[in-house]
Amino acid sequence: MIISQSFHFDKIAMIFERFSPSKNLFSLLNQQVRSFARDPFPNKLTHYLHRAKLIDSIRLALRSNFPNSLNPLLQTRLLDSFVVANAFRSAPSADSAISFFENLKQVPNFAHSQNTIFAFATVLAKFKRKVELKALIGDAKDGKFNNVKASFMNLLFWYSTAGDLQKVLETWEEYRNEENRLSTEAHNIVMGLYAKKDMNFEAVEAFRGMIDQGVIPNSRTYTILIEHLVRLGKLDAAMEVFTVLPSMRIKRTLKQFLILVEGFVGGERFDVVKSLLKEMREDGKLPGRAMRIYLERMKEAGFAGETDEFLVEMLPDGRIKSVGSCEDSSDEDEDEDGDDDVNEGVDVHTVKLKPWLDPKALANALKQWSPEVVTILEDAKFVWTSRLVCKVLRNFTSPETAWNFFCWVASQPGFSHDIYTVQRMMTLLARHGNVELVDKLINKVRREQMILPFSTIRLLVEFYGISKNADAALKVFRNDRTLCGHISRFNLMLLYSSLLRALTKCRRNTDALDILDEMILNGICPDIQTFSGLIYHFALQGDIKTVQQLFSMIRQSGMEPDAYMFKLLIQAYCKCQRAALAYRVFVDMRNSNLMPDAATKDLLVKSLWQEGRRKEAVIVEERYEETDGVLPLALRGHVWTVSSEDLTRVYSIYSNSVIAPA
Repeated sequence: MIISQSFHFDKIAMIFERFSPSKNLFSLLNQQVRSFARDPFPNKLTHYLHRAKLIDSIRLALRSNFPNSLNPLLQTRLLDSFVVANAFRSAPSADSAISFFENLKQVPNFAHSQNTIFAFATVLAKFKRKVELKALIGDAKDGKFNNVKASFMNLLFWYSTAGDLQKVLETWEEYRNEENRLSTEAHNIVMGLYAKKDMNFEAVEAFRGMIDQGVIPNSRTYTILIEHLVRLGKLDAAMEVFTVLPSMRIKRTLKQFLILVEGFVGGERFDVVKSLLKEMREDGKLPGRAMRIYLERMKEAGFAGETDEFLVEMLPDGRIKSVGSCEDSSDEDEDEDGDDDVNEGVDVHTVKLKPWLDPKALANALKQWSPEVVTILEDAKFVWTSRLVCKVLRNFTSPETAWNFFCWVASQPGFSHDIYTVQRMMTLLARHGNVELVDKLINKVRREQMILPFSTIRLLVEFYGISKNADAALKVFRNDRTLCGHISRFNLMLLYSSLLRALTKCRRNTDALDILDEMILNGICPDIQTFSGLIYHFALQGDIKTVQQLFSMIRQSGMEPDAYMFKLLIQAYCKCQRAALAYRVFVDMRNSNLMPDAATKDLLVKSLWQEGRRKEAVIVEERYEETDGVLPLALRGHVWTVSSEDLTRVYSIYSNSVIAPA
């Protein structure tokens, strides 16, 4: 590509020389074009390391007492939107970010990108600089930053970070007028801001509106609920919401654990903290350092055995030096243009910062794994910790590169793999169907007598379903689940459900039904979400007999189909042109005093008309009119994961705890 560009520019130069007297000028331009067409770095890792060094220098300059220390750093060719965006994110104050922004105006040929403007606006919002934020957004809307656009989600995020409720609500209304259905994150932003401002009724109404519109809450939604409840002192209610999450197949986050540990340690309810720490291990969570202060308080209260293991992992790593003491301007690998002293004018002895590191950018820089890259990586002298290795592994897109890195880092001084890094590697490989390598790691776990988190076993089964490796999923379920120790009946139900979902993804229908029979014979009753997923799967294939058998199993288990299950069945039959069967489901639904949502009713009527069943279509419309023409916008639930009952339960816990009775 570079050769073809060079050839193209040579031809232009020859033509230009015939007609232009400004040969010298064009010759200079041609040289510049050639220099920019050639990549100055031999590989992405070298580029990353030079960028990291410049970002650290800018971070120091932004904290310096020398106003002019920033200027020399902005004249390097390394300065690009990536460097600038990360420098903005590292700004210690709004004033330093504004000064940096003003200095950038003096840099020739630098143009802001979506990332730089987003980063700058986020800093302004974080420090509540509403006037400057408004001006920046106005400039972006007026096109002063070329193609940079501020989306509705950007605006909602910035205004909520700044705590500007009025602007959030104005943007929300504008957004709602242009979009048929708002995203989960948009709902989260509004609900979260209400909660932070202790507008309890409004927060509850925002959550109710979300689920009534059929928007499925995510982990962040429940973090907002839990944090709100803990702040109000409703610890038991917060814990109850947290306990419901596994049955909804919602990933429990480290932040949720931190919020609850903080609350219960503050209330000196250390027995609950003990159970939370146990569940953290089962979920495979590596605790962040923010939890350290609370675990030390728990240790002082006499719970050393429960906290020592986590506290050791949280200790600061003395091998990680500060930026001020590790910068070396005499590095042999300097940029060829010679930005020799990027720290000039900065009093590095008064500022101590940890080196800048972006795991995602580093993983991207390691894509082209080669002996040359390995040599550079070793010379970079990174301090490899379990936390950092996990973050880098998470950001690899290629399982081959991830495996090469995983094997290489095992031989680095001061580092050895633990259960956290092993489980991260295993799940990445399973997602891509690398069964042989996963088996190698499972053998390592078994040989070294490690205990795998239960969540890892579930993820392996689920990811094998995604990569269409049904036999591997069955093997993990049959042979390897013992690696996580004792499994409770509830967790075993979740594991069976994950296996059934994986088998249906692989179209292994017979195996799925055999596993279902085994599950019930072992006294493990599937939950309504599992039945819904199976019914939807077999209905899509037109397997009426199996669907009827599943309905019988539901009632034999003492459960009743909910409105969402009926909806799934109607949708599935309509998709496979079986409108008559969909109509029979509608009749059963009405006999149970349930109604579909508006979209499902419209789909049923349309399918009936298309298949010539006009009489049935009219009956559906008449039943609709009996409800005074009012149907829910959406039914609560989601196939395989969330039941209407669980969503209603969480809403009830939240509303009853947050809104004081009159």
